[in-house]
Amino acid sequence: MKYDFDKVIDRRGTASMKWDVAEGELPMWVADMDFQTAPEITDALKKRLEHGVFGYSVIPEEWYDAYRGWWKERHGYEIGADELIFCTGVVPAISSIVRKLTTPNENVVILTPVYNIFFNSIINNGARVLESNLKYVRCEDTADNGNAGILGTSGHYEIDFDDLEKKLADLQTSLMIFCNPHNPVGKIWSREELAKVGRLCREYGVTVISDEIHCDLTRPGRDYIPFGAASPECADVSIQCIAPTKAFNLAGLQTAAVCIKNRFLRHKVWRALNTDEVAEPNAFAVTAAVAAFKCGGEWLDELREYLFENRRIAEEFIRDNIPLLKTVEADATYLMWADISETGLDSETFCDEVRRSTGLFVTAGEEYGECGRNFIRLNLACPRSVLNDGLNRLARGTGQSVGRRTEDHA
Repeated sequence: MKYDFDKVIDRRGTASMKWDVAEGELPMWVADMDFQTAPEITDALKKRLEHGVFGYSVIPEEWYDAYRGWWKERHGYEIGADELIFCTGVVPAISSIVRKLTTPNENVVILTPVYNIFFNSIINNGARVLESNLKYVRCEDTADNGNAGILGTSGHYEIDFDDLEKKLADLQTSLMIFCNPHNPVGKIWSREELAKVGRLCREYGVTVISDEIHCDLTRPGRDYIPFGAASPECADVSIQCIAPTKAFNLAGLQTAAVCIKNRFLRHKVWRALNTDEVAEPNAFAVTAAVAAFKCGGEWLDELREYLFENRRIAEEFIRDNIPLLKTVEADATYLMWADISETGLDSETFCDEVRRSTGLFVTAGEEYGECGRNFIRLNLACPRSVLNDGLNRLARGTGQSVGRRTEDHA
């Protein structure tokens, strides 16, 4: 490999949210990576830094060109320059859009288990969460196991379209927040699935916010389909939130965009983002995004190879050493969703016990909806030596937590 992903970077003492933990603890929770970003991006930021003047910034043409070029070349998706709006992050955009496009007590549909901050963006802005649970299809329930038997994965998730339609048909439902690819289950939705969601939303007058921040972190050889590319209905009813921040580990630079084909919807969102003052870049936001999309392709391709080798190692380790846990099939993100139901513990208890006994910090599945109470989420985006440390801690912690439960019930 040209790039070194095995290098361990000490992030303690850098005001890192992820690494704000006790000495000896190992955080594998929040979704940022423990790798330095692409050196091409660092070089561009150094050049900008050396200029030494950091006044107010505007959005130059090269920013639009970088986004449009990346989505056309990497994903076969044509985006007009007038269809893009800069924003300071996907979450600020989602919250702003919820405020603009809903009135108090209207429903916002989400497919759970899903990114926990969606709940905050809905509730904090006066709307109601309406959950449509994804269907968890275990391997033993289907003859088409794919690689499940080889890797020891437990199954996959599907959309329960009957339930989803009932939730969308509710006259109080005005918005849906969709995750494409899906966090935390790592699902890449098919064109047919996306088109069906778009058709139903069009039929029931529901607007879709599609969070596509993980879209470039797919298994090598697999690509995602932008929501707006799936069908004319999808393009007409959707707001796509896109960014370089997950793929290139740039979340702290506050740089993202929304892509909206429908010009009436685009005007509403433009007003929302500007009213909430989340449509202006900091001095490094544009530079980082342009460098990522114009110069970061080779680095990203190597990163994806490394991440999915990490996933293979983790799946095999858990299969061979932690038989009470089962991992869920995934073709996207660097996050592993694991079924802990055979331990007899709910996810919060399990995570607390593992952290107390080993220092490993992973996320309880209940944060992503009640249907996640038998699952945990692990962040695999770290050097392999760190991954191996984390897996060994997970094995020890699982044994100790289950042993303690057995003693308590003896």
